[in-house]
Amino acid sequence: MAFESLRAGRRVRRIGLFGGSFDPVHQAHRELADAALAQLGLDELRWIPVGRAWQKTRQMAPAAHRAAMVGLAIGDNPAFVLERCEIERDGPSYTLDTVAELQRRDGQRHPGEPADWFLIIGQDQLANFATWHGWRDLLGRVVLAVAGRAGDAVQMPVALAEAGARVVPLAMMPMTVSSTELRTRLAEGEPASSLAPRMVAPAVAGYIERHGLYHPHPPNTEQERI
Repeated sequence: MAFESLRAGRRVRRIGLFGGSFDPVHQAHRELADAALAQLGLDELRWIPVGRAWQKTRQMAPAAHRAAMVGLAIGDNPAFVLERCEIERDGPSYTLDTVAELQRRDGQRHPGEPADWFLIIGQDQLANFATWHGWRDLLGRVVLAVAGRAGDAVQMPVALAEAGARVVPLAMMPMTVSSTELRTRLAEGEPASSLAPRMVAPAVAGYIERHGLYHPHPPNTEQERI
C-alpha cells in the first residue's frame, strides 16, 4: 500500500520513526521496519535506540552496544538511518522530546520542505499511549502507524479517539521472535551464532559473541571500548 502525500501540488516527504530498546535488535524488528517502509511509502525510517527508558526497570546492555547492533542490522538498506539522539541526551528518553528535536533539525536542513511523520508502534504501545509523557502534544506531531496482524482492526483507545489521534494500520505476519527470548537463551549459554539468521542477523550474532553480551557473567561492558 505504498502511496505519496501531496501538499499544494508538492510532494511531501514521509519520515518514519522506530524507537525501542533493541536489546538486542532482532529479525522481527527488521520485518516490522521493512513493512513500514513499503506500506507507508516512507522516504526514510529512523531507528532510535532508547537512552534511558523511563518505563523500563531492568538494566539494559550499554547504549553504545545496542546502537552498534542496530547499525549492523540495517546497514544494507540506505533508507534506514541510525538515530543516536536519545542515547546522546541526558535524562529520561521521552518520545515527545525526541520527535520535537528531530522535527526542529529537519526544518533547519530542509527549510520550506514539508514532511509527514509516522511513529511506528505496536498495539500494546497504542493501548498504553495515554500514559506517555506529553502524549497529547505528540499526537499533534505524528501519525501513529500501528502494527497488527493482517486483517485485524486497530483497537483504538477511547482517550486517543477523543483526542483526534491519526492512526494507520501496518499489516504484519505474527512475530515469533522477542528480545526477551533471545536474552534468555543467550544467558543459558546458547551461542548467538546458532540463533542466526532466523532470530538475529548474522552480523548481530557475531557482535554479541565478540563482546560477550547477554552471557551469564558478561564483562564490564560499560567500561569496554567499542
